[in-house]
Amino acid sequence: MTILDRLAETLQQGNITTTTALIDQAMAEGFSAETVLNLGLITGMDMVGKKFQAGEIFIPHMLLAARAMRAAIDILKPALVESGTKPAGHIVLGTVQGDHHDIGKNLVRIMFEGKGFAVNDLGIDVTPETFAEAITEKVQIVAMSALLSTTAPFIQETIGALEKAGVRDRIKIIIGGGVVTQEMADSFGADAYGQDAATGAVKATELVASMTQ
Repeated sequence: MTILDRLAETLQQGNITTTTALIDQAMAEGFSAETVLNLGLITGMDMVGKKFQAGEIFIPHMLLAARAMRAAIDILKPALVESGTKPAGHIVLGTVQGDHHDIGKNLVRIMFEGKGFAVNDLGIDVTPETFAEAITEKVQIVAMSALLSTTAPFIQETIGALEKAGVRDRIKIIIGGGVVTQEMADSFGADAYGQDAATGAVKATELVASMTQ
């Protein structure tokens, strides 16, 4: 087993101490930050997502892996910036207005980062106007979550705000959350529905790929 294989395995276990130590070791052995990210961390998080979708692990396991991934990204970020490594894409993420739930959103953010995306996390209770104001030239995807039936309509209001701001046509929108369904995504005019964090990350990758074809 190579050190990158060990890193991927340790990340899946959520062991922050060993994960960060293996990153330092891999860098000392001459692996680039981009290689460590792609072949170690992203590979590990991909496996976490697949195991979750297969019912082999559950949310607590994902949260542990996500915490380790966050610590790993913090270590690698300076080297990635210095080397000019480009992210897989740029995402604006937030929980819609009136919704103060953040555990699911935070997990989605880590899964996005685990796919190599740069994520601008706007937090919770984000107004439609704030979403619209966050759209820069680099942003390709807006990801919104709603956990309550009373706040889900703000997804549609936010999409309306993006249309009013004149940015809807150049971005893709993915939505998810406890009350969100594929039917809701179709009705609101979203481009994709993520039924869980792992699926959302896969859908985001597919959306960005479709924009570059």
